[in-house]
Amino acid sequence: MRIVITGGAGFLGRQLAERIAGAGEIVLDGRARSVSDLVLFDAVAAPRVVTGDIADRSQARAVIGEGTDLVFHLAAVVSGEAEADFDLGMRVNLDGTRAVLEACRAAPRPPRLVFASSIAVFGGDVPPVITDATPLTPQTSYGIQKAAGELLVADYSRKGFVDGRSVRLPTIVVRPGKPNKAASTFASSIIREPLAGTEVPCPVGPETRMWMLSPRRAVDGLLHAAALPADAWPPARAVSLPGIEVGIGEMVAALGRVAGPGPVGRISWQPDPAIQRIVAGWPYRFEPRRALAMGFVPDPDIDAIIRAHIDDQLDGRFAA
Repeated sequence: MRIVITGGAGFLGRQLAERIAGAGEIVLDGRARSVSDLVLFDAVAAPRVVTGDIADRSQARAVIGEGTDLVFHLAAVVSGEAEADFDLGMRVNLDGTRAVLEACRAAPRPPRLVFASSIAVFGGDVPPVITDATPLTPQTSYGIQKAAGELLVADYSRKGFVDGRSVRLPTIVVRPGKPNKAASTFASSIIREPLAGTEVPCPVGPETRMWMLSPRRAVDGLLHAAALPADAWPPARAVSLPGIEVGIGEMVAALGRVAGPGPVGRISWQPDPAIQRIVAGWPYRFEPRRALAMGFVPDPDIDAIIRAHIDDQLDGRFAA
């Protein structure tokens, strides 16, 4: 089967591609299928990546052409950048998603599509606990673009143009690589940089709480979303993936338990009112009963997330 991953040069796209390539097969509807072609598409040039503009419909259609069985649509401008550059966010996150859907629609056989959405579709005056019945109330351009993407995936699926499903990702921790323009980038930096021997500021207070998921579990979730049959999905074709609620102070304490006092000593508390204000508006307590019933699995705790980063990205070694 032929699989396309948009955003294939990103950290999640790379990890997903490595998992699929390593297995040589993917499970769909309870049956393992051999992967004959794995195509990575991104705006960023990288080895084995087809470079292009996701919002260019002709390019999207060329990549998602005849014979494509499965598309993971991960390409996106991150939250902070989408808020700062309205036109760029709309072009990539909204127009790009529409281009992907139109490419799927044009295929002779409707492919299966997994859309990476975000818990940013919730915001503002939300209830204390986000449930499966909580309406979408995005308060940022990024959240609005993701919510619009979910609605498009549901409608294209309803029309039979694609077999779509959207998964709302929690904040992914620990992201490998360098800090990006996402407002949540500090949540990875305060783990990643100290383990690399680098000092790092934390722009929010220790009492700040977030809903988190490791890259390892995020990839598991994307693959599980692809594996499920169409009739396992609700009419909205979207679920919030199960994560864990963690306080920033708890993250620092967990870093000490896993790696000792050295890395913790490299973190300094330097409040940034702008970042604190954005993060304070994010929901951090979810009750994802539907996703759990569908077989999605969260991380056990923040200690396990930190250990997964050390094992997966640092080969078990870190600066004490």
